[in-house]
Amino acid sequence: MRSLRWRFILPYIAILALILAGLAFYLPRQLREYTLGFWRDNLLAEARLVAGQSPELFQPGGLEGQKVSAAQEYARLLGVRVTLIRADGVVIADSEADPQSMDNHASRPEVRAALQGQEGINERPSGTMGTEMLYAAIPVIDAGQVVGVTRLSVPLSDVRAQLALIQRSSVGFVLLVIVLAVILTLLLTEFTIRPLRELTSAVEQMRGGSFAAVPQHRRGDEIAVLGKTFNEMSAQLRSKIEELETERKRLDSVLDNMTDGVLIIDQDGAVQLINPAAAQIVRIDPAESKNKTLIEVTRQHQLVDIWKRSQQDGRQHTATLETAQGRAFVQAIASPLGDSTPGSTLLLLQDLTRLRRLETVRRDFISNVSHELRTPLAGLKALAETLQEGALEDAPAARRFLERMDAEIDTLIQLVQELLELARIESGRVPLEKISVAPFDLVRRGVERMALQAERAGLRLTLDVPVHLPAVNADPGRMEQVLVNLLHNAIKFTPPGGDITVSAYQQEQVVVFVVRDTGTGIDSETLPRIFERFYKSDPARSGGGTGLGLSIARHLVEAHGGRIWAESEPDAGSVFFFSLPLA
Repeated sequence: MRSLRWRFILPYIAILALILAGLAFYLPRQLREYTLGFWRDNLLAEARLVAGQSPELFQPGGLEGQKVSAAQEYARLLGVRVTLIRADGVVIADSEADPQSMDNHASRPEVRAALQGQEGINERPSGTMGTEMLYAAIPVIDAGQVVGVTRLSVPLSDVRAQLALIQRSSVGFVLLVIVLAVILTLLLTEFTIRPLRELTSAVEQMRGGSFAAVPQHRRGDEIAVLGKTFNEMSAQLRSKIEELETERKRLDSVLDNMTDGVLIIDQDGAVQLINPAAAQIVRIDPAESKNKTLIEVTRQHQLVDIWKRSQQDGRQHTATLETAQGRAFVQAIASPLGDSTPGSTLLLLQDLTRLRRLETVRRDFISNVSHELRTPLAGLKALAETLQEGALEDAPAARRFLERMDAEIDTLIQLVQELLELARIESGRVPLEKISVAPFDLVRRGVERMALQAERAGLRLTLDVPVHLPAVNADPGRMEQVLVNLLHNAIKFTPPGGDITVSAYQQEQVVVFVVRDTGTGIDSETLPRIFERFYKSDPARSGGGTGLGLSIARHLVEAHGGRIWAESEPDAGSVFFFSLPLA
């Protein structure tokens, strides 16, 4: 059997030999033509440049020395010989010879072509320089007439020297290519053969119980041998490995999706397993916890205590604890694993934080509702008692009391309606009819709705939303409710003569809406709580509000996938922001 190594090397060598033969025949000719062509084109380009800048040198008069100096300067800049020839063939300047000693050049082939308005190029010996030169001549045209010729020349020895340098570089490059091709061929061959040798070794090791990757099958080479060996071994191992892998994935899936935290602690107190829920509860990266002690991972002595007690008496123990900084409330259950893993303990962590918070919210809600209901009800009771005690006979007084009772009833109705609205929003039972709507159109109706109220309060209400802002995805009716709540608060807490401005701007993938007023402002301690239910920064100046408007606004904005926040300082006005995602 012929080795695969030679199957790779021999074709590469053959192709490389053909390429080199072609290069040896073709490359020298092409290099000579390219080099001469480059020099011709370069000389013509430089001659055109000099001709375009030298018409004044061919004007009658002028110092001959100045013309020679000009030719020498051009020659110095370009690195070539420069000759200036009048239309009658007389040389007026040359960078390397005395023009007085030079013959008339009208018969020179390149000059003759230039005097006819063409570009002249020629290779011939120079009588002045005594060497073979490459000439390029360009007509100098002034007022539509050929007034002279600018001729540039370079010794062909320089061209041949450059050509020789290029040829030597080309030979070096070809040799380098040969070396690199040989090295690449060897590397590619080794890159192909080495995995096959390693795979053969791995397949042979499978007879002892090791599992290896499935090889690609080939015929007539080493891979075929590997395929045959693998087929003899794989049937004995594949079913067992697949079964074990399935069970492992099932267990990992159960542990990863559990809401309760699970830790397995060995008899030395080292954490052998921790699931994502447990890692989240104790605020640690699972990769950093393995083989660390329980106290290093959890930083909770109560957990260590129930683990120790469970280790000592072999019974289940339970503890309720609060994590660092009160971030979570956890119920921990430590249970010995018994004979399955002697000395190990299962530690189950149940996060009670949400239940605790819900209980706190429930108590606060009942307390707030009771307080809010108690105030108007107490007012109604006092008014009713006053009427019963004789005020009913006093018609004007009775009318005032009835008006106050009606106002208190309106307050109760508003409170109940807003409570029901907030409950529906929080439970997700309020359907949102989202559409793509321009920001200007979204806020215009709410501003128009509140304009009369602002005018009555002696305030200037301004709408400053660019019409070119991109559309947002929102329910116009619900967003009008949000804006009206914000404008109502701004009007309530802004003294007469103040300003209220509604604006908007784009920030990345959202549009931010802004309600700015020049009112009394909010202190820094109160500001973080203004979106809480029933919270009133100053009940004495709340204007009879329920304290639910901003909470409703927050829930509606968040239901749209946005965010609402505020900035304010006492006596400096307030700015309320809410963002909505782009459509």
